[in-house]
Amino acid sequence: MAAGLLPAVRFVIKGGLAGAAVYVAYDQGLLGSDKQGAEALKKAQAALPPAIQEWTSYVGWELPPTPKFDFSPSDSWNKGVQMVMAALSVAPTRACEYTEEGWKYVKDLVK
Repeated sequence: MAAGLLPAVRFVIKGGLAGAAVYVAYDQGLLGSDKQGAEALKKAQAALPPAIQEWTSYVGWELPPTPKFDFSPSDSWNKGVQMVMAALSVAPTRACEYTEEGWKYVKDLVK
C-alpha cells in the first residue's frame, strides 16, 4: 500500500512546486506586458547581488564580482521582429531567384 502512495505523493509535490513557480512568476510580473517584465528584471538585478553576497559570506565562499549587463528585453524583441519582417519582405524575390537557379540547374542536367 505504501508503494502505491509514493508516486501520488511525488506527483503532488512536483505539481505544488510547479504551481508555486507559476504563481511567483505571475506575482512578480514576468507573465505580464513587456514593461512589467523589464521592471521585474531591474528588480532582480538590484536584489540578487546583495542576496548572493550575504549567502556567500554565510557559507564562507568567495565569488568573483558579477558582471554588469546592459540588456533590454524590449530592444532585443524589437530587433528580432525587425529581422523576421525583413526576411519576409524579401522572401518572394529570393524564392523567384532560387527557382530560376533550380530550373537552370535542371536544364543543365538534362542537356
